Amino acid sequence: MTEQPAEFGRVDPDGTVYVRTASGERSVGQWPDGDPEAALAFYRLRYDGLAVEVDLLQRRVNAGSVSPDEAASSVKRTRETIAAAQVVGDLDALSARLDSLLPIIAKRQADRRAERAAKVLEAKAAKEKIAADAEALAASDDWRGGANRLRDLLQAWKDLPRIDKPSDEALWHRFSSARTTYTRRRKQHFGDLSEKREAAKAVKSALADEAEALSSSTDWGATGRAYRDLMTRWKAAGSAQKDEDEALWKRFRSAQDTFFGARDAANAEIDTEFAANASTKRALLAEAERLLPVSDAKAARDAFRSIADRWDEAGKVPRKDMTDLEGRFKKVEQAVRGAEDASWRRSNPEAYARASETVAKLESSLAALRADLAKAEAAGKDRAVGDLRASIEARQSWLDEASKTLAELSP
Repeated sequence: MTEQPAEFGRVDPDGTVYVRTASGERSVGQWPDGDPEAALAFYRLRYDGLAVEVDLLQRRVNAGSVSPDEAASSVKRTRETIAAAQVVGDLDALSARLDSLLPIIAKRQADRRAERAAKVLEAKAAKEKIAADAEALAASDDWRGGANRLRDLLQAWKDLPRIDKPSDEALWHRFSSARTTYTRRRKQHFGDLSEKREAAKAVKSALADEAEALSSSTDWGATGRAYRDLMTRWKAAGSAQKDEDEALWKRFRSAQDTFFGARDAANAEIDTEFAANASTKRALLAEAERLLPVSDAKAARDAFRSIADRWDEAGKVPRKDMTDLEGRFKKVEQAVRGAEDASWRRSNPEAYARASETVAKLESSLAALRADLAKAEAAGKDRAVGDLRASIEARQSWLDEASKTLAELSP
């Protein structure tokens, strides 16, 4: 040290030790019956310890290793220590070193306040967004993801620092109210859904019972229509709980499969029986198509009548063959009738007689088909009903044409 203790203190003859400062001197202790130089050296050692403390504080503040507020408090405490220190040394220099720290601390405090203010603004904006997101959820129907989203928003709120109390309380009120609204609406939604599912379960259980009761029926037509009605009612019933809905559907579907499987087996037997009829009609169709092109109207007419009689006697064919066979046979009939029409125009009396005979034959055939149709409808034989209606439609078309021709030839 360059300073000498005597420069900053003295010892009275009575042993009182003083320290000198810019504001004057003050007593720092007693050193009775001793060497004044030894006394000053002792109190200088104490000063050196205080100087080390000031030096350490100065280093920490300059390095930024202590917070501005903590630094300000340390400077204040150290200044108070210096003011009351029982030491001898340049206390004014130590105070000056402390004073040099004040602008640094003040700037850092200002920077800290600005940083905190910015964070508060960010936190306020974040909380406003959280409140707005919660309010949007409260008005939505996102019942599955909404609850998880609200939990995430709550955690995000907790992670943010507090802002000014009025704003914080107002935003929290918005957020909390939105959560309450959403929770209440969600609870109501699932309550209503539960009631609807219970109602759907009751309806579908009854429908499954009905389906199972019908599964052994052999009244193919009426029961098939009943199953279609059951399916319509099933679709209109809504959904039960997933596992319950699947179990009820399994019962319903199994009953349907049992009935329609039996019906398909029965129809397969019928188709097998009708397959022979289809073979016969294919042979007759080949015979009829060999009449084309018609060169002799009378011969073609007589031959076709014979074929048509055998065609009717052959009986029903499987539905898959009906359209093709009937369509091709009708084309032959039209060609023969066209040729016959030309002949009738040349021989009106004979044409009239033939037309009368054709009309009568077709009327008789239609009467027989209609009688068969009535029996099939009464028995609920849907497949037979369809076949007979197709045959009646074809015969009716022929009869209409024959009747038209007969009317044209009427004397």
